This record gives sequence, structure tokens and C-alpha cells, in this order.
Amino acid sequence: MVNNFQEKANFIWQVADDLLRGAFKAHEYGDVILPFVVLRRLDMVLEQNKDVVIRQYEQFKDSLDEERLTPVLKQAAGKLDFYNRSFYDLRRLAQDASNLELNFNNYINGFSKNVREIIDNFQVEKIVSKLFKNDLLYKLIEKFTEVDLSPNNVSNHEMGYIFEDLLRRFSEMSNETAGEHYTPREIIRLMVSLLLAEHKDELQGKGKIRSVYDPACGTDGMLITAKEYVHSNINPDLEVTMFGQELNEQTFAIAKSEMLIIGENPENIRQGDSFTRDKFKGHHFSFMLSNPPFGVSWAKEEDFIRNESGNPNGRFFAGLPRTSDGALLFLQHMISKMEANGSRIAIIFNGSPLFTGDAGSGESDIRKWIIENDWLEAIIAMPTEMFYNTGIATYIWIVTNRKPDHRNGKVQLINAVDFYAPMRKNLGNKRKYFADDHIQQITKIYSDFIESEVSKIFDNEDFGYTKVTVERPLKDNPKKPDSSLRAYE
Repeated sequence: MVNNFQEKANFIWQVADDLLRGAFKAHEYGDVILPFVVLRRLDMVLEQNKDVVIRQYEQFKDSLDEERLTPVLKQAAGKLDFYNRSFYDLRRLAQDASNLELNFNNYINGFSKNVREIIDNFQVEKIVSKLFKNDLLYKLIEKFTEVDLSPNNVSNHEMGYIFEDLLRRFSEMSNETAGEHYTPREIIRLMVSLLLAEHKDELQGKGKIRSVYDPACGTDGMLITAKEYVHSNINPDLEVTMFGQELNEQTFAIAKSEMLIIGENPENIRQGDSFTRDKFKGHHFSFMLSNPPFGVSWAKEEDFIRNESGNPNGRFFAGLPRTSDGALLFLQHMISKMEANGSRIAIIFNGSPLFTGDAGSGESDIRKWIIENDWLEAIIAMPTEMFYNTGIATYIWIVTNRKPDHRNGKVQLINAVDFYAPMRKNLGNKRKYFADDHIQQITKIYSDFIESEVSKIFDNEDFGYTKVTVERPLKDNPKKPDSSLRAYE
């Protein structure tokens, strides 16, 4: 039996390499393997009460329609929000190689409606058909029964790492852009620590509810880690409701299945483009975290976004970045969802939103809008080589419409590039990580809010500038400028 989560990820990766080579192209491996990871996880969550669910189904299937039967079977499944009424799971399918394709369809159709909708996003039917034609379905199912993904053996935290490690490897095989990366859990913990450092007291006590939102939520890593951090470090009684939107159908399916497994509301995870199909229009959130893709074009959405940018009440009225990089659009989108009584945002950027664009450009206008509204609280420069799929410099921006009094009109810049420990073994481009001590040290530098070698505090006005064109005349015609001598200040 495979034990720790890295061994499990390696085992699953090896299954893909051993079985799929030749029958599938390398860039298709993830499409085949990831739904089976989800199915195995779902099976093992349901395993303890599976026979109880089957007995309840047999008892009531002729007297209750699906709508009335669903709550009965959820109760039988251990008060989970999903179930499978089929006799089969992957383990039982592996014990009966005859009629495998038929039995597999019976297994999939036995899931509750919310799970079937998730599976539809994986396009499992087409994958299974191709596996069966290549005599690989039984072999793949048999291999997956060797992996124990039960909640007692693999925590939600570890399950997230398994998904992200596999996604990283599959994305590398697909030659996907370096912007398609995933956020290490310790970076998320730092983001949450910074967001809440000066606001812990107001989160104490029972009966309080706070919402967390991520408009590019991937596999839910930010949301789940944020909630875990709050319950472990601040207040176990605080009710944290999680909301997220994800464009990619595959990662959306993983995210929604994880929400089901951990007992959260899966309907709070919605699929679609956050810019053109905002599934949370009119919603506002207490805390927002995101790691939007770096350097990803928004040219496909350009007509919609430019149209909205002309609306004074729209999300993008302050300005538009160049179409080659939509990072600042995500921040504008999140700012539009701040609550009137105060919200806090932590977002990860590369250097582009900081430095790209002269005065008067779209990027500069967005930065000006944020600073003049006194929303930018801090920027933290992180070490390079912190992410799986890119080694570039990255920054955490803290943005809020509820600054403490001592921060009003100020921006804190923290240089945390030397706060890291080396990885014992590299994970893709990730060669460094934050230990708990580093998170505490950086959070203390932020909370202390004093000048030091690694902490600088500026007035908002210090970031304002104007670009002046300096012209020099032609020698032969002093009334006309010489463009070759043009300079800027």
C-alpha cells in the first residue's frame, strides 16, 4: 500500500506513464488520470456507509422519486452531501472484469446528481470508452485500488498537494504557460496571516461569520487553507464560508468535488470566466485571496471588458492594462466586491503590475486609483523560486478599504526575499519555501509597522509622478524639435 502523499502522487504519475503511453498522447494523461483520482477519493469517503446506502435505495426506490430519495440516501451516507447507490465502486469493479464497461456506467450513474455534474466536466464517458477500446480500463481501475485515499489516511490538506503535484506535472507535459501555476500552502498561510494580523480581536467569540472569495480558485487550495489557518490559529468557532470561481473545467471539477468531500457547500464553487461571466455579481466578501495567472492575455474578452470599462459603475472604469497581461483586472474585480464596512484582499503578482506602464498608461491609472483611494496597505517582495512552475520574482499586495488609523495615507514595502529555507528536494521550479518561523517573522515586521532594513514606509504621495517630455530644437530650425534628442523625465 502506498503511504505518504508524495509517494501517492509518484505512484499515480507512474501509473499514467506505464499504462497510457501509446494509447494516449502525453498532453491527454491528465484528462484520463485526474477524474480517477477524484473517483477513488469519493469512493473512500463513502466506503464506510456504502452498503447502508444500497439497502436504503432498494427499500425506497419504487416509492420515492429522485428528489425525495436524495435526502434519505444522503442521511444513509453518514449525513454527507453526496452518495452512490450503485453496488459498484472501483474496488468492486476490479473484482469483476466481465461486463466492465456496463458496470462502470452503472457505477457512475449511481452517484448523486451533484457528483454526476462534476464528472460531466471531466468528460468521463469519452475517456472510459477509449480506455475500454484499448484494453486499459480494467488495468487502470485495478491500479487505483492500490492507492488509499481515505480521509483517515490522507487529509484534505494532503489531498490538495496530491492534486497540485499531479496538475503541475501534467501541465508541464502539455507545455502550458508558466502562468498556469499553483500556490504552495505556506504562501497561502502567509497571505492569511498578513490579512488578519491586526484584526484578530474582532474575529473572536462565537456566532460570527466571515466569507472568503477567490476569483481564480483553481482546485480550492487558497480557500481551504485560509479556513484551516483561521480555525487553527485564530478562532475555531468562527464560521468561514468559502466562495470561488474557476475557468478551467477540469480544475473546477476537482475544486467542487473537494468541497463536497469536506462537507462545504459545493454550489459556492462556480465555473466560468470571472471577467465576462461573473457568477457572484452583486456579492461582497469579507476576505479575498487570489493568485491569478501571470502574463495571461485577455484579448478574447477584450470587447466585453472594454465595454464595461466605459461604465462609471463598472469594474474596470479606472483603467485597462495592456491585453497581454490581465493581472490588474483581477484586482479591480476583487475591489468591486469589497464590503462597505470593510474588506481585505491579498493577491499575488509578478513584477509587471508594479512596474509596467508609464504615467498616463492603463496600468499607471489603475495604480493611481488604488493609491489615491488609500486602499494599498502593503507590498511584500517574496524570494524567487517559490512556485512549482516558475522561478520569477513575486509579490503579495495587501489591499483594503479598512486600514487601521496608523496606516492611513501610508504604504509599507517589505523586502522578504531572504526569508526562506531551501527545499530538500526540488518540486519543479520550487527550490525554496517559507517555514513557520519565516511566516511569523514577516508577519511581525508587517505588524510592527516601523522602518528597518527590510521595511520601508511611504506616504501615498511619494508614489505620484508625472512624465514630462523634454524636447531640444533642430540646429537648422530652432523652432522645430529634434526627435532624435527627445528625452523624458
